[in-house]
Amino acid sequence: MRENPSQKNSAGSSEFYQDENLFDSMANNKHLPYEHRKKTKKHWGYQFVSWLFVLVLFSAIGYGSFFVYKIYSVGKKVSVENNESPTFMQTLQSFANTDQLDLKGSQQGRINILLLGIAGKGKPGQFLTDTIMVASLDTKNNRVALLSIPRDLYVSVPDTQLQTKINSVYQYDVNNSKNYTGSGAQLIKKTVADITGLDINYYVVLNFDGFQKAVDDIGGVNIMNERDIFDANYPGPSYSYETFELSKGFHQLDGATALKYARVRHNDPEGDFGRAKRQQQIMQATKNKIFSTGTILNVFAVNDLLNTLGENIQTDISPDEIASFFELTKKLDTNNINNVVVDAWNTNSLLKVSHVQVGSIASFVLLPRVGNYSEIQELAKNIFDLNTIKRRKDTIAIENANILILNKSGDTRIVQKIQKVLQENLAYKNVTSLASIDQILSEKTIVYDLTNGQKPFTLDELATKLPATVSYDSPAEFNYSKQNKVDIILVIGKNLIDRYNMGEGTLDDLNKANDDQESAEYNK
Repeated sequence: MRENPSQKNSAGSSEFYQDENLFDSMANNKHLPYEHRKKTKKHWGYQFVSWLFVLVLFSAIGYGSFFVYKIYSVGKKVSVENNESPTFMQTLQSFANTDQLDLKGSQQGRINILLLGIAGKGKPGQFLTDTIMVASLDTKNNRVALLSIPRDLYVSVPDTQLQTKINSVYQYDVNNSKNYTGSGAQLIKKTVADITGLDINYYVVLNFDGFQKAVDDIGGVNIMNERDIFDANYPGPSYSYETFELSKGFHQLDGATALKYARVRHNDPEGDFGRAKRQQQIMQATKNKIFSTGTILNVFAVNDLLNTLGENIQTDISPDEIASFFELTKKLDTNNINNVVVDAWNTNSLLKVSHVQVGSIASFVLLPRVGNYSEIQELAKNIFDLNTIKRRKDTIAIENANILILNKSGDTRIVQKIQKVLQENLAYKNVTSLASIDQILSEKTIVYDLTNGQKPFTLDELATKLPATVSYDSPAEFNYSKQNKVDIILVIGKNLIDRYNMGEGTLDDLNKANDDQESAEYNK
């Protein structure tokens, strides 16, 4: 008798299903009962999904382990301020821990990171900071802001007797370190803290080679160039010059071109300030490319990028803090970054061109347009809401105070300069000046309020920005004020002479001085 195929298959089903090569043939065998074919298809589908899940799981674990290990190894290379580095397992645990390590500044709701760009060893001006930028992270509202400080700002360096351009502070610290390990950023951190009024929680230093290679590692960056650029004297290799030009419009830049775009300053109508804007633009474009899906999921690109950073970055961010930064970055709105450049470009700018005597040479520098860093500090404090500053200015305009200047400094030149600051920069409409009635000089500057506190914003601005001491007295000497409805009397003392009587210059003077300095570096 002929055997019943269905009986045979049913009896030997366990043996039959062990042969996985017969899955497809069984699933399509019309001679098998429908129930067997349906069961076979489901079994094969479950097997496929299971293996796919296992493959994805192991790939994710493998990539995650690779990523954490790279972070650990890179962190040990770039972190130069920490005596004790965590082990790989501690770094791994920091990524696995949902209670992320508190970063410096996070309790105050704002983390400030000083970003420095240098040429690097073996290059002209190797430790001069070509880029000085403060990146602020608002941990409460997940916002980001960038504040660029020009390299020509003239500063007093904390804990020293040194007064110099800010771009040489890092170099000064490096040159005075017995065994340079990259920790030369401590002085520049203190200096920037004094200027901005911010707590500088961390710093990151990147050299030109590292920047160029990092951009190449991620496949270049996309930018929109706002104007045609042509520079016939761009610093080239081996102390040479070359021509750099880039047309207006959209461009995808490789590392070398991105570096030139970020550094070029000749024939830029905004000079160094235009360069600072391009540096912020390149930084944002680089950030966008790094966190794009095409880069994050590309293990080779990530590997190359982390290797590059490990070889060319120095920072005081510890390896076990990187996991917290990584978690924070995922929350931040990095598509809407507040970009601000402290400049001397127009009447609204917070800086002015001046010159100081260095030996027998008059060196052109940038100084605050008022007598201190108060305006820069106000900007840094309110960088996430610049309307705060505008509202304050609007209130001062509504107060419309009548201000009288009396000079008791003993220097006849200073009145005109301070009156110019009040009228042109701070936009006060009603400012007059008189010679002092008596010949007694004042050591300090005093601002007298004759309104019984009716114009508080004007009073506070004058006291903060000049600066001056506030008084609510009304000495008999000021009878003129009663007759002419003066609201505030500003008595200039000796303490403002050095602040306001430094020689003045133009942006052309500053740019020419920078060109001469650059040429001197190349012709050493």
